[in-house]
This record gives sequence, structure tokens and C-alpha cells, in this order.
Amino acid sequence: MNTFGHLFRVTTFGESHGGAVGVVIDGCPAGLPLDVKDFRFDLDRRRTGQSHLTSARKEPDEVEMLSGVFQGKTIGSPVTLLVRNQDARPEDYERLKDRYRPSHADFTYEKKYGIRNWQGGGRASARETTARVMAGVVAKKILRQVCGAEVLAYVQQVHDIVAGVDPDKVTLKQVESNPVRCPDKRAAKEMEELIMSIRKQGDTVGGIVECVCRKVPVGLGDPIFDKIKATLAHAMMSLPATMGVEFGSGFGCLGMKGSEHNDVFVAQGKRIVTKTNNSGGQQGGITNGMPLVFRTVFKPVATIFQEQDTVDSKGKNVKLLMPGRHDPCVVPRAVVIVEAMAAIVLVDHLLRQRTVKIK
Repeated sequence: MNTFGHLFRVTTFGESHGGAVGVVIDGCPAGLPLDVKDFRFDLDRRRTGQSHLTSARKEPDEVEMLSGVFQGKTIGSPVTLLVRNQDARPEDYERLKDRYRPSHADFTYEKKYGIRNWQGGGRASARETTARVMAGVVAKKILRQVCGAEVLAYVQQVHDIVAGVDPDKVTLKQVESNPVRCPDKRAAKEMEELIMSIRKQGDTVGGIVECVCRKVPVGLGDPIFDKIKATLAHAMMSLPATMGVEFGSGFGCLGMKGSEHNDVFVAQGKRIVTKTNNSGGQQGGITNGMPLVFRTVFKPVATIFQEQDTVDSKGKNVKLLMPGRHDPCVVPRAVVIVEAMAAIVLVDHLLRQRTVKIK
């Protein structure tokens, strides 16, 4: 399935080394100001070749708006956005077409469909996330215009280096102050040094991206299957290289008692808030008005530049040494992708919430 969402529906298309990648956004409200310039900042945060910590592939990622926008505003019909691939090198993967790359989707795709696009992973490539970022830009604009909500992600951990970040106070300026996108300057320096060291070894490392969504309205999410945490987890786990998601105190709650973990309600003027936020901004799967906080774990990038054992399509044991251009650590570029998917989820729930109350 290539579509995500109910009322705000996002459908992505395209492959890593095909002509283009793109997205169709159905359900975008009419009257939203939208220009190609709006996409530049977030696409630059996602693209390759942005720093010495990323893949050397150079893609300008210039957006083409094909439908749904007239005189600078959305018109209620599907919005179609396209980015053409300009620096694809399919020849880099020629030697891999009959060999399964360890921990990639090569084997499973071929067994599922009977055929696979071996040029850079095809549909399974992280290049597809360019489309999600474009949809995320639109979703963020809707959130700002409708309720003033902000979605901000940052690198919280790389390998065994953990940053100290206050999700209530962190700013975009702090996140963008270094190539690792970690607001903790001390940790960021250590992370950068580690990633460069790992790259020299031809290896990779993983990490954690933490995301905070502030000024989220109370009441988003459904009580059972489409809890806000369930749909956010679905969104995050649909991203390449993700291995887990946790909310609020997460697995840390195992070291706490109920009396320590409960978020006590207090009146704050006309608002009802909680003293703590161990629930991560939701209770019963519905947002409670506190900052929505969650973390997504990304595995070490599967493409390493060391010789590995594998099997070819004929079932023969062979050796494999990867070619191509790849990240030694994906989390600095994953930050904006996490933001995009979180914003898409929130907008979808925001539109759905408007259908359940009669005023």
C-alpha cells in the first residue's frame, strides 16, 4: 500500500534511480498559501551531500507543482508534487543484481513480487522519503495556520552517546546549529567525531531521533485502533531503518511505580495541565494538550563498506563488497522525515476530529 492517512491522504510514487519521486496529497484544505519556495528548507535538511556526514549523492531536489494549486493557493483538489532524480548512478549497482545485500529488502522483495529493482533498492530506497518531506511541508503549514502547532525533531542519541535535551525548550536554531542536528553541543561534537571514525572503518552506526509536538489541541486520536500513539508508531515504523518507537517515559517506566509515573492534573488559569509528562502528551490514545513527545530508533545503515558473506539468486554462497554512496549514520537526515510523518498524522487526526462534534 502506498497511501497513508484517512482524510489527509498521502500517496507517494517513484524509485531511487527512476525518473522522479513524488507525492499526491488528497484532502488538503483549499486556501492554503503554497509556493515551491516553501519546500526548500526541509528538502535541504533531508537531501544527500549536505555535509561531510552524509552520502555524496548530489540531488538539487527542485519541486514541481503539477496540480492542486492556483494563484499561489491550494484549491481543494489533489496536490501533486514532483522532484526529478538527476544524480542517479544505476551502473553502481550492476554487480549486485544477482546478489542479496545483507539486511536490505532485496531478498524479501524478490520473493514477494518475483522481481526487484536492483538499482539502488528501487522503491525500498530512502530516496522515497523525499516525497514524504514534501507532504510534511504542507502538513506543517496547515498545523501552523489552524492551531499554531509546532513539530520539531532532533538527534537524541548516536550509538552510545546520549544527549541531554529538554523537549519543552529546544529550538529549531539549536537543532540546526551543527551537522548532527543535536541541540546538545557537547554530545553533538562527540557524535560527529564518532560518525567520522566509523566512516573511516567502512562501517555504520544507528541512533535515536526524538520529536516534540507543541501546542497540539486536546482530543486528537481515537480510543481504540487509531490511538494517536498507534498512528504515530505506524508512521514512524513505515520509515526506512526504523526499529522501534516509544512515547513519554517509554521503556524507562519499568523502573517506576504507578505513584511516580502518574501525570497529576492541575489547574493553570483556564487550562488543565499535568505536573509531569510521562504519558508523552497523550492518554488513552488521545492528546491531552501537553507536548507530544516520542522517540524513534534507527538501526545502523545496512550498507557497509566491508566484505560480507551473502547468497546470490541461485542460492550460491558468495562474497559481497558494496559500491555506491551511503550515509555512515542516517539519523541527522532522518530528523526532518520524522517531523514530516508526525505532521501528516496530526493533520489527519485534526481533520477527523472536526467530524465527530456537532457545534
